[in-house]
Amino acid sequence: MKRIDQINVLPFIDIMLVLLAIVLTTATFISDGRMEIRLPTSTNPADAPPPHSVEIAIDADGAFYLDAEPVTEERLATALDGLETSTPIVLRVDAATRFERFVAVVDQLKTRKLERLTILTRKS
Repeated sequence: MKRIDQINVLPFIDIMLVLLAIVLTTATFISDGRMEIRLPTSTNPADAPPPHSVEIAIDADGAFYLDAEPVTEERLATALDGLETSTPIVLRVDAATRFERFVAVVDQLKTRKLERLTILTRKS
């Protein structure tokens, strides 16, 4: 009987590539489902957010989220203190949010000189 000294990994690689394709196609459907935020409409929406950006979101009730994690206004301020001024910030605000919550976040960003800001909207 012939001795087998090697393992054939080609079937394993094929299976992993199929699983990778499945994960990549379903991940786009899951990523926006974290928070229920209805973006305001605009005739000129912003381009895609830059990679490696910090996302700040405000829902309809005025609750703050930092990278999809709920935070208080004080915790948000503390997190912003640790960022470099060149850090890109993406701001997602629900259309029903009170304007004062939006202004509070923008004020915190200006205080810390975080000026690379993208405000997400949807095309009208």
